Amino acid sequence: MGTFHIEIIKPSHYDDDGYVLQWWKAWIPSNSMACLYAIAQDCASRKVLGPDTDISVNAYDEMTMRVPLRQIVSKTKDGGGIVCLVGVQSNQFPRTLDIARQLRRENVTVLMGGFHVSGCLSMLKEIPADLQEAIDLGVVLFAGEAEEHFESLLKEAAEDALKPVYNVMHDLPGLQQQVPPLLPESIVRKYDGSLSSFDAGRGCPFQCSFCTIINVQGRKSRWRDADDIEKLIRANHEQGITSFFITDDNFARNKNWEPIFDRIIELKEKDGIRIHFLIQIDTLAHRLPNFVDKAARAGCTHVFIGLESINPENLAHMKKGQNRITEYRKMFQLWKEAGIMTYAGFIMGLPNDTPESIKRDIEIIQRELPVDMLEFTMLTPLPGSEDHQKLYEAGTWLDPDLNRYDLEHTTCEHPIMSPEVWQQTYHDIWDWYYTDEHVETLMRRNAAYGIKPVRVWRLCLQIYGAMRFEGVHPQQCGYFRYKDPRQRRPGFRRLPAVLHYPLFAVDSLVKYLRFGHYGWKIHRMRKRIQKDPNKASYSDFAIQPVTEAEDENLEIFKLNDSAKEAVAKAKRQKEIIGKTKQKENEALEAVKQPAE
Repeated sequence: MGTFHIEIIKPSHYDDDGYVLQWWKAWIPSNSMACLYAIAQDCASRKVLGPDTDISVNAYDEMTMRVPLRQIVSKTKDGGGIVCLVGVQSNQFPRTLDIARQLRRENVTVLMGGFHVSGCLSMLKEIPADLQEAIDLGVVLFAGEAEEHFESLLKEAAEDALKPVYNVMHDLPGLQQQVPPLLPESIVRKYDGSLSSFDAGRGCPFQCSFCTIINVQGRKSRWRDADDIEKLIRANHEQGITSFFITDDNFARNKNWEPIFDRIIELKEKDGIRIHFLIQIDTLAHRLPNFVDKAARAGCTHVFIGLESINPENLAHMKKGQNRITEYRKMFQLWKEAGIMTYAGFIMGLPNDTPESIKRDIEIIQRELPVDMLEFTMLTPLPGSEDHQKLYEAGTWLDPDLNRYDLEHTTCEHPIMSPEVWQQTYHDIWDWYYTDEHVETLMRRNAAYGIKPVRVWRLCLQIYGAMRFEGVHPQQCGYFRYKDPRQRRPGFRRLPAVLHYPLFAVDSLVKYLRFGHYGWKIHRMRKRIQKDPNKASYSDFAIQPVTEAEDENLEIFKLNDSAKEAVAKAKRQKEIIGKTKQKENEALEAVKQPAE
């Protein structure tokens, strides 16, 4: 009897100086937190612990706030509730474990789930030492998805009958009629542009060796009904939330993508519900009939594309065979013609990469591909990926500090580059792409497509500015950093407040003055381009219409023998398709001719 408390915490990550990454506003919401919050609220509304027991649910994203651990302890200790540490990625595990230690010292029941737990238990034959440490602390590990399991787990927690490990990876739920993800307005307002999130589906059919999602969410497409999507959009609209990050790893492989787009279009065009969103897709999504057009009509303003590389040798190493270099230019042009901004992921640190080859590839992209923003990551053997599994089982050296598995640090050996060279190249690659000259080119290209250059300005400040001035990847960034000296990672010196805050204030002032100067510089660039009466007539090679892609004279086609073979293969496939169509037409004509 009384109230049982469910406290949901999405942990953050330590920076290189041991401070927790926290912002006034973060840029990327946590869909894992949204899913569990909604599931927990559903359990509370149904009074699953009995008619005399109320359930209180609270959620905290540590990226946007100082989590009130003392207050949480007072409510949950000695069986008063549970703390769920959700969506824990590998780089967040050290911070998560430090939070768990504080809670367990106060006899709080702690559960931990997310990609690190699920990925390790999915891919490794034995429980790794870091997870075993959590178990030894008394932390309950949960691997899998909570939709069909949280209620029973909650009842066991209330009865003090939890097991050390729950592994339901073999029992991934269908998503139809499941509780849709939802966060309260108070949390959503802490994200850039009041951005919320939802997953319209889970699972991806491809086999990229660096990917953890396919081994956690599976390779089979599981999707929500259009009714479910409408329900969550309307629920958010009632809170004034209209911006979304659709977190499907590959929305184009969601088998229900078209009914979902159609329903969102109906909500916009018939009911007048404003909505705009970002989706993640593969490089072949544009081939799906009506996909680009319906994405634009539904309110897609940005697409994130898993480009990863322009080198077929690198793509083959990553098992990224679905990426075809002959498709790249036409693909980006189609998205631009629809008025949509394009992000692309680029992975550096493949076995044949050198600083020189990486810089060459960046220069080719600048000249030949009309992509807007590039986000760079290091090839990282993330726990839960095939890459990690192979290295782990072979006993190959892997950095033992999981905090470094954030795609920005060297965590394994490279056959050519030393760790120092590899790390420096990663820092340099951002400056190689985001030169002032290329930023101006991006603005001019978008103006030629009828897209306002201010959109390029904003994205450059966010994506390039995150690494250049804040020193973190854009997906970990936000607006106005703050550092709490009391939360500094164990092993780092904790300065007294009288020293910490003046130093932090001076550092912040210098940083944001530099940031502001950069923003003002490219703002003037934007204004100049926007006033140019000839801006609509701008053209360069990257945005010239593609006719016969395989016959174009591109450097990307001449990188190496693998690139030349990729082009030759595309030509052969085109010839086969052409001959097949010709035979079909001839057969059709023969049928039409009257019998003699």
